[in-house]
Amino acid sequence: MDISRTRRLVAVVVVAAMGLLVGCGARVSDDAGTGVAGAACVDTSGSTVKIGFLNSRSGTMAISENTVYNALKLAADQINGAGGVLGKQLAVVAEDGASEPTVFAEKAEKLIRADCVAAVFGGWTSSSRKAMLPVFESNNALLFYPVQYEGLESSKNIFYTGATTNQQIVPALDYLKEKGAKSLFLVGSDYVFPQTANKIIKAYAKANGIEVKGEEYAPLGHTDFSTIVSKVKTADADAVFNTLNGDSNVAFFKEYKNAGLTAEAMPVLSVSIAEEEVGGIGVGNIVGQPVAWNYYQTIDSPQNKKFVADFKNAYGPAKVTSDPMEAAYTSLYLWKGMVEKGKSFAVPDVQKAAGGVSFEAPEGTVTVNGDNHHIAKTALIGKIGPDGLIYTDWTSGKPIEPDPYLKSYPWAAGLSG
Repeated sequence: MDISRTRRLVAVVVVAAMGLLVGCGARVSDDAGTGVAGAACVDTSGSTVKIGFLNSRSGTMAISENTVYNALKLAADQINGAGGVLGKQLAVVAEDGASEPTVFAEKAEKLIRADCVAAVFGGWTSSSRKAMLPVFESNNALLFYPVQYEGLESSKNIFYTGATTNQQIVPALDYLKEKGAKSLFLVGSDYVFPQTANKIIKAYAKANGIEVKGEEYAPLGHTDFSTIVSKVKTADADAVFNTLNGDSNVAFFKEYKNAGLTAEAMPVLSVSIAEEEVGGIGVGNIVGQPVAWNYYQTIDSPQNKKFVADFKNAYGPAKVTSDPMEAAYTSLYLWKGMVEKGKSFAVPDVQKAAGGVSFEAPEGTVTVNGDNHHIAKTALIGKIGPDGLIYTDWTSGKPIEPDPYLKSYPWAAGLSG
C-alpha cells in the first residue's frame, strides 16, 4: 500500500470537498479558527442524526465485510427501536469501500464532509484503515474500526473495537508454544497487517526459541496457492501461522487439503477466519483447524444467545455470527454510551467521555481505554467443528487490557520504531 499516494489523494479530495460544507445543517460544535472542519456540520436540529457505515460490499473482502454491515444495521435498528441516542433516531448513510484503500479514503471524506455524519463505522483491512486515518485526523472526525489488527497504532480519532496484538496474536503464539510447537511457517496476504504481524511473530519466536522455517505472501484475492503450499509441506514446520485475508483463504485451504496436509499433522492457526468465512472455504477443508479471536457464536451467555437469535431473526436461520461483526455491533453501542455519557454528539465531548464506557457485549463485558481508544477483551483460541461453528479450546479467562505498542513485552522493544 502506497500511503504517501493515498495522502496526496486525500489532500486533493479535501480541497475539492470544501464547498460541500455549506448547507450541511446545524453544527454540534464550532471549530472556527482551528483550521479543522471535522464533523462540525453534523445536524442535530431535527429528530435524526446521521451516522456512516463504510464496508466492502463488493470485491475480494465482501466475503467478510457484508456480514459486518448487517451487524451494524442490526445494532442501529435496535437502538432506534429503543428510542435512539439522546432522543434522536439514527439515519444511516452506507457506502461501499469496494475492497480498495483509496476508495475507503474517498468515501470517508464524503461521509464526513458531504453527508455530515456524527461517526463512521467500518473498515476491515489495515490498508483501508491506514488510508482512512489521515482523513479522520485532518477532519477531527470519528472512526469505529471493528477488526483485529497488527497493533503499533493509536489515534484520538479512531476507536479500535477489535483485538490488538496482545489480545489475539500473542495469546495465539502462547497457545502454540504450550502445544509444543517449536517451528512455524508464516503465510499471509501482501499488505500491512500480515507484514507487521509477522514482524511481531518473528520477534516473539526469537525470544521463545521457536524457528521460523518460511515466510510467504500472496496478493489480496490471489487464488493459486500450489507453490506456497508446496513450500509449506517441504518445510515441515510444527504449525502454520496464517494471516491471509478474504477469499484467498478458500483457495489456500483447498490446496492445503489436496496436498495431504491436516490439522492433526500441521495445524494452521488463523487470525482472520471466523464463522462466516468457514462456509465459503468449505467445512471439509478446514475442520479441526485452530483460530484465534475474542468471540465465537458458541459462547454460552444470555447476551450472546439474544444476539445470535436477533441476528438470525433479521437475516435468516442459516446465518452465523462472528468476531468482526460482533465487534462492529458492539462499537455502535459503545459510541451510544459515549454520546450519552458526554451528553453530546460533538467529537471532543465524545472523546472526553470515552474512557471507562462499558457494554455487556455478546463476547462479555468490554470497557474502553480512554488513553489508547482500544477496549479490554478476553482472548479465545477455538477449533472449527464439523458443523462449521467454532468451539473454545483455550481462554484467557478474563479481559486483557489493550497494549497496542506491546510496551509490557521486553521482546517487542523497538518494534514500534
